[in-house]
Amino acid sequence: MAAEFDSDIFVNQTAPGEYDARLRPGWVVGGGVNGGYLLATIGNAIRHAVPAKPDPISISAYYLSASVPGPARVLTRVRREGGSVATVAADLLQGDEQRIAALATFGDLAGLPGDVATTAREPDLPDRERCVPNSMAPEDIRRIAPMMERFDMLFHPEQVGWAVGQPSGNGVISVWFRLKDGREPDPISVLAVVDLLPPVTFDLGRPGWAPTLELTAHVRAVPAPGWLKVRHATRNVAGGMFEEDCEVWDATGRLVAQSRQLARLPRRTTATAG
Repeated sequence: MAAEFDSDIFVNQTAPGEYDARLRPGWVVGGGVNGGYLLATIGNAIRHAVPAKPDPISISAYYLSASVPGPARVLTRVRREGGSVATVAADLLQGDEQRIAALATFGDLAGLPGDVATTAREPDLPDRERCVPNSMAPEDIRRIAPMMERFDMLFHPEQVGWAVGQPSGNGVISVWFRLKDGREPDPISVLAVVDLLPPVTFDLGRPGWAPTLELTAHVRAVPAPGWLKVRHATRNVAGGMFEEDCEVWDATGRLVAQSRQLARLPRRTTATAG
C-alpha cells in the first residue's frame, strides 16, 4: 500500500509528457495549496518523464497564481538529456490557468561521484524529547493549515517564542521533521520539506500566510532514513517581500538539500500559518 504522501503526489500519464494529478485538500495552507507539496508533485511528473534520471538536482519554480484542491495537469518538455543529467521544463495548470512554471535538472544522485562537503553547520537542535511538537499548535492555526496533520515537527524551544507572542526577531526557525505516516525521506519528498515550516517571518513578529513568488531547491544527496533537521532563516525584508533560506540535514548529519525562496510578507492583520 502506497504511503499517504506518495498517493497525494501521484500523477497519471495521459499523453507523452503530460500527466494528470489531483491536488489534495490536506495540503492547503492559508489562501492556497502549499508550494512545497506542489513542487514535489511537479518533481514526480518530471521523474516519470526521464525515468533514467529519477532525482531532482536543481529545480526553480515561479508561482503565477494560487493553486486550489482538485484536478491539475503537469506538462513536461525535455529540453536536453545528456549522459548524467536532463533538463526539463514543466508547467502546472488547473483548467486553462497556469499555476506554476518550472525548470529542473534531474539525474541519478546515487550514481554521482563524491559526497557532500560543506562549510555549513548542522542545526544545533536539542533532543527531540525537549522540543515543542506541532501538535501543540492552537486550534485556529490547525484549522487554517490542515497540512500540519501530514507530518511531525518538533521546534527548537528557543525559537518558538512567536507562538506565544514573543518572537525573537532573529528570523530563524529550526525543527526536527518527519512525514507522519512513517514514509522515509527521499529526493522527491525533500522538495516539499523545504517549504513546510511556518514562514520564518513568524520569528520577526509577522505571522500570516506568505505566498511564494519563486522557489529554487538544490538536492545534494539521497537522504538517509530517519528524522530530518530543517532550518529556515531570513536576513532581508524589502519591498513587501523577504527571502527564506532552508537547509535540510539527514539522520547521519549530512546536508541533503538547500533552497531559497522569495515570498510576500504576510499582512499584519492576518494570523495564519504556511
